[in-house]
Amino acid sequence: MNIVEAVLLGAVEGFTEFLPISSTGHLTIVEKLLGYEIDSPDITAFTAIIQSGAVFATLIFLWKDIVRIVPAWFKGLFSKAAREQDYRFGWAVIIGTIPIGIVGLTFQDTIETTLRSLWFVAGALILWSGVMAFADHAATQVRHEGDTTWKDTLIIGTAQCLALIPGVSRSGATMSAGLLRDFDRVTVTKLSFFLSVPALFGATILQIHDEAPQISAGVGWVNTITATVVSFIVGYFAVSWLLKYISKHSYSIFIAYRVVLGSLLIVLLATGAIEPK
Repeated sequence: MNIVEAVLLGAVEGFTEFLPISSTGHLTIVEKLLGYEIDSPDITAFTAIIQSGAVFATLIFLWKDIVRIVPAWFKGLFSKAAREQDYRFGWAVIIGTIPIGIVGLTFQDTIETTLRSLWFVAGALILWSGVMAFADHAATQVRHEGDTTWKDTLIIGTAQCLALIPGVSRSGATMSAGLLRDFDRVTVTKLSFFLSVPALFGATILQIHDEAPQISAGVGWVNTITATVVSFIVGYFAVSWLLKYISKHSYSIFIAYRVVLGSLLIVLLATGAIEPK
């Protein structure tokens, strides 16, 4: 990998991480087009690690919420009188993170090998578009951030597990589940951001621990760090844009894009223009 490719992949990750179009799916496609073995340990680790750049961008964007919620959660641990909405929201995020931690660790090998096939990416892009379209149409949007409970985030967090299949999209899965819980679009987008932080940081730490030698011998740490920094910069602007866009529009543009990309990918795979792995 050269530095230009690292910058390109970092930009792809940063732009697509929080849009409901699957960052892993896009990275897998671009990595394949660049000629990489998409299920090799160093590429798999690289893909997971550079997500942390977009997560840092989210932390900055949500900083005012975080510095309000985290102290309230700690205070509520020791004072029953302090257990108000922010305390409950903190627990909701923690509980909502548990499912993906369990599923991710249990099926790690399958996720990093079998599910990296571009056939899975293409199918997931198209099939989950139907779920997103249904959720976007059926949602009443009568609930807001203050109505969030641990049951809501547990359901949304369980849906997040489906994002372990490249092409589904973590944002697409969590946003769809949130809409079906009747939250408004801005709230489900912010909930998706909150639930992404522990999930993606956990994946990053796991990959660094398990695959550090492969990164050193393959992609290289300079390229990995470069891509992560680019992911952070692009991710910040993508998060800002998405919240503004979704406050006034539906998810229809993302749904249409997913169907077109998935269909194009199937044509390329079926004609042998691109190999699935």
